[in-house]
Amino acid sequence: MSENDTDDDVRTDGSGGGGIVAPDDETPTWSERKQRKQGLSRLTYEYFERARREDQDLRQQSDYVERDVLGFPAWPHEMIRNLALTSFFVGMILFVSAALPPEMPNPANSGVTPAIILPDWYLYWSFGLLKLGPLNPNLSILGGQKLMADRTYGVLANVVVVGFVAIVPFLNKGSARRPVEQPFWAAVGMAGVIFSFTIAALSIKNLVPMDSHLLFDLTFLLPIVCATITYAVLKAMREGYMFDLNRRYYRLRPPK
Repeated sequence: MSENDTDDDVRTDGSGGGGIVAPDDETPTWSERKQRKQGLSRLTYEYFERARREDQDLRQQSDYVERDVLGFPAWPHEMIRNLALTSFFVGMILFVSAALPPEMPNPANSGVTPAIILPDWYLYWSFGLLKLGPLNPNLSILGGQKLMADRTYGVLANVVVVGFVAIVPFLNKGSARRPVEQPFWAAVGMAGVIFSFTIAALSIKNLVPMDSHLLFDLTFLLPIVCATITYAVLKAMREGYMFDLNRRYYRLRPPK
């Protein structure tokens, strides 16, 4: 057995029998990729396997490997850039505050209760969770009474929502950097964004020209519909996206 035969048996660039990654002149076409049974999982494995093999070859050939990502010192490069951006935004804020000063209405009368009491706009979602009284069930074992008051139920809903948002980073530990790489979690994020808007609209239902029952139903239906559409679209785009990424990789890193 010759030395070349030995190398062919252990190579993973596709030139040997049962190889993993094909060389550039044998890179499968889009239609050939679609015919594979493994599909996206196989394509993704080939992409990272080739990257691992090339990096391993570079490290074996030389003791020093130049990094693809260049590092710059914090001073003066990073500091000057950050100071320029900070100065720009501070200048814009000062300009807007000088050009459009806020109007000063009449002082509030502490002896009169306003007709509509609302928190700041960024807390509308939390205020809306306090209005989930219709979801608080009446228990027959308690004689038709509710297990907890509606206010307590709303506070518990805030705890559940905030807790879910806090635990999501621990549930999703993937390395995806774009929504198309993980359609499920992208759909979950879209559902959360839409729900924040719908629950905020529910909190000011007295100001929204819509039937309160319809608004209550849309508060929970719209996030599900938007999440389903997002997942379907990203799932359909994922195969093509990974193919373009793999094709770009082969073009930028040709075999030696």
